[in-house]
Amino acid sequence: MRLRYGDAEETYRAELVGWLEVHAPARALLTRPKRSSADLPDWARDWQRSLFDAGWLIPGWPPELGGRNASPAEQMIYFEEMKRREIPRSLNPQGLGIIAPSLRDYGTPEQQQRWLLPTLRAEIAWCLGMSEPGAGSDLASLQTRAVLDGDHFVVNGQKVWTSGAHHADWCMCFVRTNTDVPKHQGISVLIIDMTSPGIDVRPIPELTERDYVDFNEVFFTDVVVPQAHLLGELNHGWALTQGSLAHERAMLWVEYAYDVQRALDAMIRLADEPGADGRPLRADARYRDEVAAFYVDAQALLLMGYRGFSKFMRGRSAPEHSLLKLYGSETLQRLLLAGSEWLGPTGVDTRIFGPAMWRQGSWIVQYLRSFSGTIPGGTSEIQRNIIAERVLGLPRA
Repeated sequence: MRLRYGDAEETYRAELVGWLEVHAPARALLTRPKRSSADLPDWARDWQRSLFDAGWLIPGWPPELGGRNASPAEQMIYFEEMKRREIPRSLNPQGLGIIAPSLRDYGTPEQQQRWLLPTLRAEIAWCLGMSEPGAGSDLASLQTRAVLDGDHFVVNGQKVWTSGAHHADWCMCFVRTNTDVPKHQGISVLIIDMTSPGIDVRPIPELTERDYVDFNEVFFTDVVVPQAHLLGELNHGWALTQGSLAHERAMLWVEYAYDVQRALDAMIRLADEPGADGRPLRADARYRDEVAAFYVDAQALLLMGYRGFSKFMRGRSAPEHSLLKLYGSETLQRLLLAGSEWLGPTGVDTRIFGPAMWRQGSWIVQYLRSFSGTIPGGTSEIQRNIIAERVLGLPRA
């Protein structure tokens, strides 16, 4: 399903599609194994710089920042087409999707000159220092301390699940700078050079990956950070967690919609596989019923996203976007689990997906990976609390 926009917007789509057909990286490059989410091989740096130079990196931003002042509808078209082709804007998504907007919204002119433009041009790579052993979804409970000493901070503490830390040049790190105020206050954000003395990065191998290692523990021991590396106001770092991506996040639900649709397509292709009784799965009414139910879920996810986007374009609040991460991530997880269960032992066979699957690996591996959508960025339990309190207006207790 694809939404039909006005003539001007469809002309914009045609321009984008024409440019991608000429300039997009070869599929062989896009499917090369990655080492982490902060690893930028030469071809990825060249690709991101090409997007920047052509105004296709962040279309809603001005040309000097890799955009073309695109309207919300044009930005939606951009995300649709990029996701449809499975073409990443950057192989350092946290750098482009979280840190660059934060630098634009909260950075000083000097900070923007030093870090924003090099980030957009893929000259430097980033990790994000948020989660800690005792502060995951409850980020405000973080304990990593930064003490101001003259013209610099001294940082001590630990971060975990820090994606790409072992390949990152810089870290946007959330630290506690005041312990005498409520926990949502007293948090600051520092830009830390990952080559600084006192930083110990320990990669965490993953069971579902062979060469790709993204998670890390990061230990800070008396790490010196210049005061000029403070991003935003001292003790007001919580603001950076609340909306650097408000505009772009309103469109990124399309990621979930397309992933669910691709998983559904893969499950439909399972219809020719033999079931427990030796007959094709399509002969089992229960299988057909489950596929139909997931089709309804996929359409509901897509339509809910477009409904919320329509409200967003008219300047209205869109509670649909509070539901989309929960609904999209859990629908994908249930779908991948269902496919794994229907296949049984053959669910470990990587050939079952066929060439059209959007990620490599067996059904079982895909199911295990699906937890990456229901845990980071706020677990499903946290999402339910947010929806209950902020959307439904239910009491906190």
